[in-house]
Amino acid sequence: MLKLKKNIQAGKTSFFLILFSFFLINLIFSVTANENISNLEGEFIEIKILDKVSSKNNLLKLKINEEKKFKNLLIKSLKCKNSEFDDDPEITAYIQVKDVTKKDNDEVFIFNGWTFSSSPTINPFDHPVYDIWLTKCY
Repeated sequence: MLKLKKNIQAGKTSFFLILFSFFLINLIFSVTANENISNLEGEFIEIKILDKVSSKNNLLKLKINEEKKFKNLLIKSLKCKNSEFDDDPEITAYIQVKDVTKKDNDEVFIFNGWTFSSSPTINPFDHPVYDIWLTKCY
């Protein structure tokens, strides 16, 4: 009977050791996953603005949640994110654009939504003078 108790005690110890190692591995993977997710979101975006009248390109760097004026446009980015896939990277950003020349109260933003670097036509920016393309999120 004494031998049986020793075997049960050894079984309990190995069970708790396995349970503890599983918990530790799970904790390590969750911490690294959270670090990877936070690295995907950026603090700045870079957009290319085409002036259709003069045919000139301008590169504009915006800090997230700060509004910047470009000629008669007020541009603000609320969020940007890089994809986690390296083979075909996708950059997305939530952008709000106001035209300061428009005094119409019905339309606050001329653009308010997500834009995609690889497919700007999914949610197109429609303006008679300017085109905007998302180029970077960092």
